[in-house]
Amino acid sequence: MINPKDATSVTVSKSERLYTFLPFDNTQDFKDAKQGFIASPSEKTIKNQNGDVVWDFTKYDYINTDSKAPDTVNPSLWRQSELANITGLFRVTERIYQIRNFDISNMTIIEGDTGIIVIDPLISSETAKAALDLYFDHRPKKNIIAVIYSHSHTDHYGGVKGIVSEEDVQSGKVKIYAPMGFLDATLSEFVMAGNAMSRRAAYMYGNLLSANPKGQVGTGLGTTLSTGTITLIPPTDSIKDDETINIDGLTFEFIFTPGTEAPSEMLWYIPQLKALTIAEDFNHTLHNIYSLRGATIRSALDWSKDLHKALNKWGDKAEVLYSMHTWPVWGNDNIIECLKKERDIYRYINDQTLHLANQGYTMDEIGDMVKLPDSLSNVWENRGYYGTINHNTRATYVKYLGFFDGNPATLHQYPPVEAGKRYVEFMGGADAIISKAREYYNKGDYRWVAQVLNHVVFSDPDNSTARELEADALEQLGYQAESGPWRNFYLTGAQELRNGIVKRPATNTVSPDTVKTMNLDSFFDYMAMRLDASRANDKIMTFNFVFPDINEKYLVTLENSVLNHTKDFQAQNADATVILNRNTLNDIMLRQTSLDKEISDGNIKITNNQENFKELISLLDTFDFWFNIVTP
Repeated sequence: MINPKDATSVTVSKSERLYTFLPFDNTQDFKDAKQGFIASPSEKTIKNQNGDVVWDFTKYDYINTDSKAPDTVNPSLWRQSELANITGLFRVTERIYQIRNFDISNMTIIEGDTGIIVIDPLISSETAKAALDLYFDHRPKKNIIAVIYSHSHTDHYGGVKGIVSEEDVQSGKVKIYAPMGFLDATLSEFVMAGNAMSRRAAYMYGNLLSANPKGQVGTGLGTTLSTGTITLIPPTDSIKDDETINIDGLTFEFIFTPGTEAPSEMLWYIPQLKALTIAEDFNHTLHNIYSLRGATIRSALDWSKDLHKALNKWGDKAEVLYSMHTWPVWGNDNIIECLKKERDIYRYINDQTLHLANQGYTMDEIGDMVKLPDSLSNVWENRGYYGTINHNTRATYVKYLGFFDGNPATLHQYPPVEAGKRYVEFMGGADAIISKAREYYNKGDYRWVAQVLNHVVFSDPDNSTARELEADALEQLGYQAESGPWRNFYLTGAQELRNGIVKRPATNTVSPDTVKTMNLDSFFDYMAMRLDASRANDKIMTFNFVFPDINEKYLVTLENSVLNHTKDFQAQNADATVILNRNTLNDIMLRQTSLDKEISDGNIKITNNQENFKELISLLDTFDFWFNIVTP
């Protein structure tokens, strides 16, 4: 096991320069993050039913507000991590409370006239329950009458079954509100590309790193992700744009903001409390136009315009603003100032990217060219702790113009392994490249060292000297990074170059609740994505599916190495007709049973050619979570 190394003098010097132009003497954020504090958790950990720790409150105890940033952590990111590590139950304003740092996100509780309304119940049912328990330890214990999902990301709904039951929702005791398109957005983002996204998320959130000054110090948006049970209860009510509803005596005025931080997202204002809920469209950081874990690129322009709309609609009224991460903002003047700067930074990203693109500059050039004016850059809430100007501008370029920069030399470049072999040969062999790379490392040009040695590693992944030197360069880039995700990517890459992949329990985005929530159209799309086209070549098959318990029928055809499906249609001469209940299909998909067992038990009836159906199932791939990233 090769351990992390110290920061170089180049890295230390870069960090020290930050103290000269960022306002470290402004401590207002620390006062705000502690305002309204009521209580800390009494337990040091949160565990699941098997006794496994899913959240550790002591994990970041090494971060404290009295210490200067270590040489191995960007001072600005260290400051943000100190703020994110402030934990407990807080009073936001009359009738509004938040539980913070029980997960990467906040859980907010609003006290209605007769019960409570819970907003965004974290990632895991275990952390959500613990958060609710802390609230009930200090506030009257009333029934939950509503849950609100602000948007379609897992950290804003995954803990719902820790606070309410599916039975209470189905009976009407509890309503669940979510923005239009919530389920479609949830399933499309986390199911179809879920395996790749989860593997990359392990890099982005530093899940594979030890929590210490040379490893994981936070995500920039919160400390880390809980590892408990992800659940989902479908919404009972979908909220439309500019809709106003009453929930337990309080008025909620909504606006719909799709294409901003999530494809399905909403903001709202409660006039009686003068409270503006900004969901995740404002946090005390620049957010992502593109998430490095992988996601559909968001619209910086829409983001800016929706914040502008919120300002025009509620800006002169709000006295408190709270979000689903970080801490609130109090005072109308402060709220307006924060929202204006957040609005303008996304508009700047959009407009300046296009301004340069229309002059012929390409994606990577624009990433390095766009610099914020001081009025936007040198304020804490606009710093790039989570998103960065560099990768947000590059993503905006791709959103408008795609991956191709217009230069035909880049239209059909070799993939990494083939390119790596040619680069190494062209540049005089691995030893010559490593020798030159070491010179650049000693000069502190870690970015170039990582770039050039990546070719050597992909041409020969067993070259331990190249791997070690690339790891050293990535490590220094991580120590310098202000962005939590950038730091985590760099340091995780360095760790895997040095020590290989250490397999740990992996997140399964296709969770039981997700599977149950998928409609059959989504299920057959997922099935088609899993088809191994090379093994399905030249095969032609037709299947009727009948689901008696939900009274639905589908035709599924395999041809041209593609699966297509048609609802409410059956073929007369199908290779087989498969009759099963939806729950049986769910259990097979979740590997809680096998196809052969369900056929043997009589839960699946197959007419005509049973072997053809078994062959179809055999053509569906399962995906290895631990695929390589920094090596071929």
